[in-house]
Amino acid sequence: MSSEAVAPEAGQGTASPGDAVPIASRRGEKGPLVYRQSIFTRLTHWVWAVALFFLLLSGLQIWNAHPALYIGQESGFEYDNAILRIGAENTPEGPRGFTTVFGHKFDTTGLLGMSGPPERPNYVGFPSWSTIPSFRDLATGRVVHFFVGWIFVATLAVWLLASLVNRHLWRDIILKPRDLRDLPRDLWDHLRLRFRHGRSYSPLQKLSYFVVLVILFPTIILTGLAMSPGMNAAWPWLIDIFGGRQTARTIHFIVMVLLVLFFVVHVAMVVAAGPLNELRSMITGYYRTSPGTPPDPTDREKAT
Repeated sequence: MSSEAVAPEAGQGTASPGDAVPIASRRGEKGPLVYRQSIFTRLTHWVWAVALFFLLLSGLQIWNAHPALYIGQESGFEYDNAILRIGAENTPEGPRGFTTVFGHKFDTTGLLGMSGPPERPNYVGFPSWSTIPSFRDLATGRVVHFFVGWIFVATLAVWLLASLVNRHLWRDIILKPRDLRDLPRDLWDHLRLRFRHGRSYSPLQKLSYFVVLVILFPTIILTGLAMSPGMNAAWPWLIDIFGGRQTARTIHFIVMVLLVLFFVVHVAMVVAAGPLNELRSMITGYYRTSPGTPPDPTDREKAT
């Protein structure tokens, strides 16, 4: 998400430094530049972007080794208790790819289960262009996934420590009572693509980042650890938290899907709200706010 909260309309009072302000009434009018993203926020943001790319594609390589999801402890090719299965089968029309979700089968030939050119089909869960490496190589996929995974964990630890010290977590991620009151209005403005550029995050941004950073990131890390035999030996209680190894694997996959959806919406909002301004804030730290935003004398201090 990359837009800002709706501010009081012009004439309804002076906005406080943390408030968003109305869009300019005169074409071309610009608001002040404010220092909004610290060096730690920017660095961890880009490290996560690269890490999640490699984690996704290497994770799909690992998942292709057994393209099915289960709940509980038991799984295997001889079981018929999968909640999701991707594969291929022979039909009167020839080989076809399929995806079964909670017992409902869908033909996904060309994308899932069976992909590639008709003369040389590839019978895998996810197509080769979506995995690292692009050919079947479980060992390399695991090496890449685990190596980048620890980079991901270390980056989250750095972000958490820095955010506690500079109060980024409390100021920009944790929702306050006022944010909860303004959330419906902010959501409605996002749906109408009415973006406001303020000094701080909007309620919808705070909610989105809270879900990703405080809930989804730790969950995908813990479920990943729960699937590791080494971690099971060190922390036997971890696998019980998620109700079994297969349940942890299923949750891991679901969180991955949610993160991909967040990424798609996030990029769409960046483009809709003004990509140059949004990218500048994540490269230099400075963000162009809406006209009328009160200057903050501490901006220069934050940048040094």
